[in-house]
Amino acid sequence: MYRITAASALAENVYEAWISAPHVSRHAEAGQFLVLRIDEKGERIPLTISGVDGDLVRIIFMTVGTTTRRLAALKEGDTILDVVGPLGEPTEVKSYGTCVLVGGGVGIACLPIIAKALKVAGNTVIGIIGARNKDLLILEDEMREVCDELIITTDDGSYGIKGFAAGPLKEICETRPPDAVWVIGPAIMMKVTSGVTKPFGIRTFVSLNPIMVDGTGMCGSCRVVVGGETRFACVDGPEFDAHAVDFDLLMSRQRFYTDEEKESATHHAGGCSCGGNH
Repeated sequence: MYRITAASALAENVYEAWISAPHVSRHAEAGQFLVLRIDEKGERIPLTISGVDGDLVRIIFMTVGTTTRRLAALKEGDTILDVVGPLGEPTEVKSYGTCVLVGGGVGIACLPIIAKALKVAGNTVIGIIGARNKDLLILEDEMREVCDELIITTDDGSYGIKGFAAGPLKEICETRPPDAVWVIGPAIMMKVTSGVTKPFGIRTFVSLNPIMVDGTGMCGSCRVVVGGETRFACVDGPEFDAHAVDFDLLMSRQRFYTDEEKESATHHAGGCSCGGNH
């Protein structure tokens, strides 16, 4: 069993939890993820390793289904049955020169650990973080601390620059082209925003979030198409060349179990008619 040492809400429907998992924290690198299962009847869900502190790992997640809502309800001192990791290939950290990290919504959770690794490697790091409004923006202080420059955007203009992160990224590409860019957030945001860097020929990475089950490449659920080839996000990624990803296929596969997720939400909201605690 893995004990939660701290848990809190960061924004509406976005939660943070620190979990004691030494076997994960001692080997985790930027860009990797873990797979957890709350109890023996729970589903396995992948979550990015957002931070590491000694024996603790941090996860940040949005409540989008039954399992994440159950996870959000756990408090300090509660336990989780399984925590498997670190999984996936780490971020390709090296001395690029100037790097821009773009995060949208809960995708910002991935950025601080990558930013710190890139800084240690000697890079200048520019952060661009965006949300629908000021109240939904997360990890601003943490990003401001590690980045050489931080730009904030909100869709409604309630904080920072009004508009999407693609705007300031394009301006940077036009005036002071970076050497590498990471874009992490919802699939449609990654598709649109990474498209900004393509005409400039700037190397751009995205961290994909397909449906995933085992996290070891055995089930094939997380298959994506990159450069015309089938890849598995759990073992070949989760980071890939943004300009080679088939985002339309990714988004189509992400919607594959929408009906089942709605049925599960209804079932758990109303309780199980058979009397069990499913």
